[in-house]
Amino acid sequence: MATRPARPTTVAALAGWFREPGVLTATPILIFFLIGFVGPLVIVLGFSFLPERTFGFHGDWTVENYLQIFSESYYISFVWSFGFAAVTVVCNLLIAYPIAYGLAKVFGRWAAPFTLILVMPLFVSENVRLFGWMLFLLKGGGILAGSMEFLFGVETGTLLYASGSTLLGLIYVYLPFTLFPIVLGLSMVPKDQVDAAGDLGANRWQIFREIELPIAMPGILIGGLLTFVLAVGAIAEAKLLGGQNVIVIAHAIQHEFTYAQNWPLGSALAVLTIVITGVLVLFAMRRLDLDMLLGRR
Repeated sequence: MATRPARPTTVAALAGWFREPGVLTATPILIFFLIGFVGPLVIVLGFSFLPERTFGFHGDWTVENYLQIFSESYYISFVWSFGFAAVTVVCNLLIAYPIAYGLAKVFGRWAAPFTLILVMPLFVSENVRLFGWMLFLLKGGGILAGSMEFLFGVETGTLLYASGSTLLGLIYVYLPFTLFPIVLGLSMVPKDQVDAAGDLGANRWQIFREIELPIAMPGILIGGLLTFVLAVGAIAEAKLLGGQNVIVIAHAIQHEFTYAQNWPLGSALAVLTIVITGVLVLFAMRRLDLDMLLGRR
């Protein structure tokens, strides 16, 4: 009676897996990822459990930093940051989708390169562009106030140093990060399929709901999540346009690492921000149901 060949041991199977071409190709990138991202994250995580104003890995471990976050008013900074990020995503989606649709409709496969040319001025330093908005919104010598007074004789106050100006800066700075993925997503919609649906009697809303939106949804989702993550960590908009009238979480983290010299508390704030952002992103990716949003069920 023929015997069945022996199954390879776990060590042998693991060694064989490491010799796979895909694993060998990905190994340098994985090593770079571990050193450049996971390594600093582990260090920050370790610092977050050290006593207050400790600058080395010695002493007793403690959760006092996290308790301090919840016992003091840091939650306000979290609310402002995540609130700003959510509103920025919604506004940018409403602004970017019609623009992306027009670009995809007119330029087809060339929509993405044309979009790159269109938004190239936005690749100038973020601080330079925000200072431009400061000159525009400034009271007295500002462009907006001066133009209103010269043309209509109306004296306007400054729009700076308010939550609205901070939100304006976030929408302006992160609009390209929403626009590019949506343009790519809409560029993938087959024109023949849209024309066929129209010939079969589908109206504009049905074409949008059944064809364009499902195909473009990966680009919309990527653009929204990318904008959300970047806006949560934004700091220049609140500093320059908001005048620190609103303290976002990134500013609180910077304050603890620099002026306060409390690295453990700054690390705890950074870790908590990463955790909350990751949970929200994963929740959105797992729970977003396109059929439910469109009323199909």
